[in-house]
Amino acid sequence: MLPEQGHMSMHCSANVGRRGDGAILFGLSGTGKTTLSADPDRLLVGDDETAWTDSGISNLEDGCYAKLIDLDKEAEPIIAAALSMPGTLVENVPALPGKALEDTDPQELDLHDRSRTENTRFSYPLTCNPNVAEGARGPHPETIVLLTADAFGVLPPVSVLDEREVMYHFVMGFTAKLAGTEVGITEPKAAFSACFGAPFMPHHPSVYAKGLAEKMAKHDARCILLNTGWGGGPYGVGKRISIKDTRALLNAALAGDLHAEGAEYDVHPVFNLKMPRSCPGVDSSILNPRNSWKDKDAYDTAAIKLRDMFRDHFAEKGFDALGVEPVM
Repeated sequence: MLPEQGHMSMHCSANVGRRGDGAILFGLSGTGKTTLSADPDRLLVGDDETAWTDSGISNLEDGCYAKLIDLDKEAEPIIAAALSMPGTLVENVPALPGKALEDTDPQELDLHDRSRTENTRFSYPLTCNPNVAEGARGPHPETIVLLTADAFGVLPPVSVLDEREVMYHFVMGFTAKLAGTEVGITEPKAAFSACFGAPFMPHHPSVYAKGLAEKMAKHDARCILLNTGWGGGPYGVGKRISIKDTRALLNAALAGDLHAEGAEYDVHPVFNLKMPRSCPGVDSSILNPRNSWKDKDAYDTAAIKLRDMFRDHFAEKGFDALGVEPVM
């Protein structure tokens, strides 16, 4: 109903900074929507379903849904604290040996136990968060973040997108599914989900793409592609980009540093993405993903392979007929 009224309904998290700057973060499961929106320095609007109307952004639910597997309680204190609060529902985390669940404090649970599934979760009321925006709403976003978790280890940690690239990456909705998250997934697999949430979108992707383009233009919003996946090699070889680095990259984007006049970029030769040469608080050597691979030829091969997956999916879905430019 909302798109038919000229509003955007989105699979994204949202929050508001101290200077009243709104942000929305699109992303599929495991890319960081919940983790990155739960920021002690920003007010939370919501972590999964958001509306963007003529008045700004607002929550379309009343809770959060977070992954639990290997939760780092020091790096994610807000989510960890919510685990013990009333109204939470824990999924797929086994009981401790010799202790009944009803006698177990949720903080005692073994969050590294993946014996049932890699996809352990919990849901909790929005009120479990210490910093919720009044009315779970906020102003028009200044920053749009497209999240991806590249398990192939080849996409840059952060890329600055122009209007054409935003539309391309929005309708493509790329991430990678990891072994154990779904039945039959035994190795990293590319996943494309239009608008970063195809199962939730009753309209054609072009409806949401057009709506996003119009609202971004009207409110002069900037956009980045933030990769929360792997560097130095694919999953199983390289390491996942640290939350510390990811938050520093996100904070720089929210502050406008990555789009600032005079900012310098390199253009990725395979993906055509603009990669900032520096970012406050981040080792610049990780900003170009090729630099972190020991075997440069192996990197080039893997990058071309992923680029070709993008091209095949773009052609298969006929996005060019919708006016989306093939920027990769």
